[in-house]
Amino acid sequence: MSRRNKILLLIAAVIVIDVIAFFVVPPFDPVEGADADCVYPICFINGNLELPAPHAIFPVGHHTPPGLVVFDVSISNTLLTLWIVAAVVLLLFWLMTRAPAPVPSRRQNFAEWVFESLENFATSLGGPEAKPFIPLFAAFFLLILISNWSGLIPGVGRVVWFRAPTSDVNVTIGLALVAWLFFQLQGFRHLGLGYLGKFFPFGEFRKGIGAGVIALFVGLVELLLEFVKPVTLSMRLFGNIYGGEVALGVLTALTVALIPLAMYALEVMLNLVQALIFSTLTLMFTLAAIEHHGDEHEESHEPTATPVDPAVASSAAH
Repeated sequence: MSRRNKILLLIAAVIVIDVIAFFVVPPFDPVEGADADCVYPICFINGNLELPAPHAIFPVGHHTPPGLVVFDVSISNTLLTLWIVAAVVLLLFWLMTRAPAPVPSRRQNFAEWVFESLENFATSLGGPEAKPFIPLFAAFFLLILISNWSGLIPGVGRVVWFRAPTSDVNVTIGLALVAWLFFQLQGFRHLGLGYLGKFFPFGEFRKGIGAGVIALFVGLVELLLEFVKPVTLSMRLFGNIYGGEVALGVLTALTVALIPLAMYALEVMLNLVQALIFSTLTLMFTLAAIEHHGDEHEESHEPTATPVDPAVASSAAH
């Protein structure tokens, strides 16, 4: 059978499965119930939409308070899925790197290729200063990537127990806060209290009142932007992942499976890009936090006075 005939046969099989699924498991509006008439397209769209708020699966019967960001002591389906994803990532890399042999196996070669690719990418952006932070960069990338892709597994998001972790804003805020605390701690670790000079450059008043006021204003803006960083990190990741799932669900409801299949392939790529953006921004924010700035940078480049030999000075005077 030629490749063209195989593709046509696959297309026909997909259409047949769609038709059978329509009659065996007919769509229904979760708001109106299964007994209500399902009117196209509203009913089809409602049946594939998922509210942003996660479902609480423990304690059993617990209801999450309304709202996008809530404080609620419970285990949600996104948190459970995140634990499963973290365990899978750790288990896979342990299996692929355990008992390294002089002649690497295929799984060991694959693990080394993944880490070396991430290492080369990080050092190409941040230079040698990025090397100490490559493990965190790789960990964020792999955890977020598998979390994003978990939402594309059939059943995840439809079964109440499982949902893509990064489609929950509470999870993305948690990841962003961990990243934010990390690069703040690294700033203090490398620069000490001098790290605060980035936000409160009082030393600039030595150059005049005008220069000091302008520098202080810029520093306060930098301080404000520092607190905006976790918001942008979390909302960008949540918005893209949740929006992609909504778009994929709507296309699946309104069209034949061939169009959602193309959207599915696009989501695989976009999810990888979003994981790379989050981990790259975390790396770059960390490098910016440990960078010397202001007076410290200027003082490090000031020429130092070279002591003059008294004998040389005496002979020069004569």
